[in-house]
Amino acid sequence: MGWALLGASSLLIGAGIAFVAPIGKHLLGFVLAFGAGVLISAVAYELVEEAVGFGAPAGVVAGSFALGALVFLGGDLFIDKRMKGGGSQPGGLGIVLGAVLDGIPESIVIGASLINEDSASIAVVVAVFLSNVPESVSASSDLLREGWSKGRIFLLWVIVVAASTIAAGLGYAALQDASPTWISAIQAFSGGAILTMLADEMIPEAFEYSDRNKTVGVALAFGFAVSAGLSFRT
Repeated sequence: MGWALLGASSLLIGAGIAFVAPIGKHLLGFVLAFGAGVLISAVAYELVEEAVGFGAPAGVVAGSFALGALVFLGGDLFIDKRMKGGGSQPGGLGIVLGAVLDGIPESIVIGASLINEDSASIAVVVAVFLSNVPESVSASSDLLREGWSKGRIFLLWVIVVAASTIAAGLGYAALQDASPTWISAIQAFSGGAILTMLADEMIPEAFEYSDRNKTVGVALAFGFAVSAGLSFRT
């Protein structure tokens, strides 16, 4: 739970940045792109690769990955419909949904990883921590523009952080006797939700904020390289 709390705590840091030192749109675009690169690497080297490595049938990994994508899509469409019905834009809540749908399964995986290891994967914890900052900054900035109060936004992130922390403890407790197939399915589900969120929310926003500046791609590549380097070292 402590490792998951460490990774998720950067959601509160990102919200604080949005509250006290608003980031310019161009810089926010580059930060979002860097975070997207970090998450793409985490999906490739920490979630899907490990899911396959557990030896689960390919259909389980692929099906769970697709299910994660569909669950994010369904939640995002629901938020889109509800928010537009009230005259608001759903961008901020879409990223919050992504933080929930990838953060909780990631935390379960962090807890489950301690069953057979002395320590959680540092690469996963660092990737979660780094990617949460731009997610939180962007979503909090959007929600502020939509009229949400700072207290309400901060409480929303506190709930997400608490849920992620508890999920790690539940993952450790509930999956001690779980089959590798179940652990693979959870990791693949998380990967599908993350990748869909990146394509639907973070990457388009990165280009929008930066006025489609070509260096967004470089920022994304740098984020991928940093996270990949951590994965290879651990």
